[in-house]
Amino acid sequence: MLKVEHLTVRYGHIQALEDVSFEVKKNQIISLIGANGAGKTTSLMSISGMVPKIGGSVVFDGTDISRQKAHMITRNGLSHVPEGRRVFPGLTVEENLVTGTIGAGKISKAVMRERMEEMYELFPRMRERASQTAGTLSGGEQQMLAIARGLMNDPKLIMLDEPSLGLAPKVVDEIFELILKIRDMGKTVLLIEQNAALALSISDYAYVLELGHITLHGTGQELLHDPMVMKAYLGI
Repeated sequence: MLKVEHLTVRYGHIQALEDVSFEVKKNQIISLIGANGAGKTTSLMSISGMVPKIGGSVVFDGTDISRQKAHMITRNGLSHVPEGRRVFPGLTVEENLVTGTIGAGKISKAVMRERMEEMYELFPRMRERASQTAGTLSGGEQQMLAIARGLMNDPKLIMLDEPSLGLAPKVVDEIFELILKIRDMGKTVLLIEQNAALALSISDYAYVLELGHITLHGTGQELLHDPMVMKAYLGI
């Protein structure tokens, strides 16, 4: 579904990513874990066309998207739910969901309503809050809305950046149950998550990023029990 090869990104004189390569297979959950500043968010932003690459390639579903603009990447079926939720606080829940279809090309009102109904089935709380402004939602509800908005263009792959950030443990569990449901819907998920243990527990495969380099990779269960990962990221 996604093949990243030799990706290199710089911010001025700072090397954010150097020669990073990884793959995301269809209908799997793939995680990138690592400390703050390791290059996880930069990886997603470069894939979705938000930051320029100075080297490497990104192939999505058989198409080289390395030089495509962000809106075209979205139209090809890749959604990016950024860190910090970034919902539109002055718009209602329903209006926020509608914005999720803007980059997907023209769709009919019937298709729009069908997708919205799918989101309300997946996120029942969003139905209850449909006419409520997003800025009045709780942190967990805003995160659910951000994910639902990312699904509104019916992506083949959805990238989630720190979906549990700042949320209570009970809400975090809800979010991760939803991620599993999204995978079960036939979607592919690329996940960045500060809670490495939780991310690895649901991941089919995972990569460890350190200072802009991939240093380790394996199945979620393999990394969950890897001594280096346990010591560095799981506090064991």
